[in-house]
Amino acid sequence: MPPLDTPPQTGKPNELESYWLPFTANRSFKKRPRLISGAKDMHFITPEGRKVLDATSGLYCVNAGHCREPIVKAIQEAAGRLDYSPAFQFATPQVFELSNQLALMAPGDLDYVLFANSGSEAVDTAMKVALSYHKIQGQGARTRFIGRERGYHGVCFGGISVGGMVNNRKAFGNMLMGVDHLQTTYNRSKQAYSIGEPDWGAETAEELLRLIGLHDASTIAAVIVEPVQGSTGCIPPPKGYLKRLREITEQHGILLIFDEVITGFGRIGGAFSAERFGVVPDMITFAKGVTNGSVPMSGIMVRKGIYDAHMSGPDYAVELFHGFTYSGHPLAVAAGLATLHVYKEEGLFERARTLEKPFADAMMSLKGMPHVADIRPIGMMCGIDLDSVPGKVGARGYDALERAFFDHDLYIRLATDTIVTAPPLIATESDIAQIRDKIAALLRSLD
Repeated sequence: MPPLDTPPQTGKPNELESYWLPFTANRSFKKRPRLISGAKDMHFITPEGRKVLDATSGLYCVNAGHCREPIVKAIQEAAGRLDYSPAFQFATPQVFELSNQLALMAPGDLDYVLFANSGSEAVDTAMKVALSYHKIQGQGARTRFIGRERGYHGVCFGGISVGGMVNNRKAFGNMLMGVDHLQTTYNRSKQAYSIGEPDWGAETAEELLRLIGLHDASTIAAVIVEPVQGSTGCIPPPKGYLKRLREITEQHGILLIFDEVITGFGRIGGAFSAERFGVVPDMITFAKGVTNGSVPMSGIMVRKGIYDAHMSGPDYAVELFHGFTYSGHPLAVAAGLATLHVYKEEGLFERARTLEKPFADAMMSLKGMPHVADIRPIGMMCGIDLDSVPGKVGARGYDALERAFFDHDLYIRLATDTIVTAPPLIATESDIAQIRDKIAALLRSLD
């Protein structure tokens, strides 16, 4: 606890003091703040009017570019028509329209949508649905979850429990019990500078059989993985890896959850990356790109059998005791409908597939630049590993973040010492070349 005699804040407050920034080195930030006051298309705009090229679509979410007029207009009109509607026992016509569109976009019989507000909430929602489903099926002993090393599934207790990023876990105690993890699929000595899915690594899926042997399938509710691991620095799945996970989980009655919060809505070239990898999971979590980042929204897609299993008991009884005050919020629904329309009208998913090769070529051209240890492009995202400063892991990455913004008018996402690029799908080949050139200049400037 803070000392009882800590004086309250008095006088004129420091303009930057009161806000505790998430996932941020607050002390360093407040010494030299990186402020953004506007955005348009491919750029952020600083308070002094400087344009900063957005190389990572905000936080992998602004897939259609910033401040797109159809989305802005839809949100404005919705705010004037219906500011809020209760999500429990009532609904708006538009939320059904959005659900139907998402169901048509999802692969297989992933036909039912349960809305939330963030990727973290979506993951915990999926985990609860998995537990509920097995209990309804008379298999209530299936309570264990299996995640993966280096996985990121948000910051709620369920997500950090199945996640496998050390810094997201170590400060928060025991987390959920009954969670195990698959090994990471990444091995630099065997996969370095792979484009797309690496040839080596499918055999790491066999680790799931060992965990099933250790815990017994009758205790395992679900396996959750990102098809492409994003927040840990863009790690594509090895060829055949996801299909093997699907085979094993189906054989043992275990649900398979794809966390597509980052990979959904065009980032890997389709509505969902499950389509690209030829796998129909039992649930998909989504967020970010569903509203182009404009209004918080997330959700899960579930297969018909999971939904149907819950539709039992008296008609008047609640089937699933779960939800959020802002599930399917009218402004988020309006943003979602407008965003999906922009994706379709402008062919942005198809555009992503067209841009994938020139984007990969541009990123791979950085091989041999100072400090570069590996490059991993897939779809419209790429991880660029930098050698760490001895004894100061993360220092070079933070230096790159600051220099990119202040010296090169470039916004990049950092994962410790990994630069991640994931430009908006409206990017041109000229924009991609600018991103490459700015990163090259940045790398030459690093100590």
